[in-house]
Amino acid sequence: MTQVLLCSAMIVTVSMGIRHGFGLWLQPITMERGWTRETFAFAIAVQNLAWGIAGPFAGALADRFGAYRVLIVGALLYALGLLWMGLATSGLAFTGSAGVVLGLAQSGTTYAVVYGVIGRNVAPEKRSWAMGITAAAGSFGQFLMVPVENWLIGGFGWQTALFALACLALAIMPLAFGLKEPAQAAAHSSQQSIGAAVREAFGNPSFQLLTAGYFVCGFQVVFIGVHMPSYLKDNGLTPDVATTALALIGLFNVFGTYAAGVLGGRFPKRYILSLIYGLRGLAILAFVSAPLTPWSVYIFSAVMGLLWLSTIPPTNALVAQIFGVKYLGMLSGFVFVSHQVGSFMGAWLGGKLYDSTGSYDVVWWIAIALGVFGAVINYPIREHAIVRPAPA
Repeated sequence: MTQVLLCSAMIVTVSMGIRHGFGLWLQPITMERGWTRETFAFAIAVQNLAWGIAGPFAGALADRFGAYRVLIVGALLYALGLLWMGLATSGLAFTGSAGVVLGLAQSGTTYAVVYGVIGRNVAPEKRSWAMGITAAAGSFGQFLMVPVENWLIGGFGWQTALFALACLALAIMPLAFGLKEPAQAAAHSSQQSIGAAVREAFGNPSFQLLTAGYFVCGFQVVFIGVHMPSYLKDNGLTPDVATTALALIGLFNVFGTYAAGVLGGRFPKRYILSLIYGLRGLAILAFVSAPLTPWSVYIFSAVMGLLWLSTIPPTNALVAQIFGVKYLGMLSGFVFVSHQVGSFMGAWLGGKLYDSTGSYDVVWWIAIALGVFGAVINYPIREHAIVRPAPA
């Protein structure tokens, strides 16, 4: 179990650490290429959508053939996408690289893949905690990598910075072998087919509610992650404030995701999710209502950091708790599609509404309303495991 957790944590640290800093490239790339913010935002939106759509397939392939194979392919795609992103000179090429290729890469190097291995190798009573550990690693990756990425951009230029990250993405490949499971680990007593598992999940009201709530998470975190650096600069704050803000989100989310994982093993997970979404809405409301200063940004970032990826452990632990672990990677991937549709909307609408209105105000208020929606929609979820008839 220790090897699985360590390698999973390091893989997610690299994969999520790289992607969390993409907002730092918005202004240097659009200014040099002469593109609108919507061009950049649309590519990142496509990235999130491609990640979500490919997630169930990556999870299913990992469940069936082994996570390490999917991770190796994902690492290669990650490096390729970053290289192409640095070389792209048209909006279409940029969408193909930063959007499609990197989205496919992330589907094969993040939670849907590694959580399937964790679910099969960690005892049920420790599963939420273990998922919290891995999600916290992704947050540590943000805390670690965002300042590094800012330093690379400032010292070597945005293009060379992307090439350096492409080399780093290849570090996922040797780590993938730490998630290679013995043949017997993939064996399960349940004879349920993939089709039956999908029909069972989508026909379950709790799965539908969980999936709808995850849309909110994607919208909020991607809008803030991609557009807050530019929002702060538009309002006269220095790039260092934005870098510190993103790093603080990563730092405090180390504690938030770990706490969510621990609490998920002690309290109903639906209550934890409702609380997280409700607090997010309140935090955003306070942020947009207060005067904008470096300290208001830092306080908001710390609070949002505690809530940032803390939805991931209880959401995925609920999927495992209700449906079992045989198809955990695939079913988590389906829930994640909703998250990424929200991510697409958060990234794209941020750029679209900024270009049409000259500000991000409307999108901030949408994020607040969605926080209320997320708090309400998760409350009725029923957490008991599905009882299936025994095989004849």
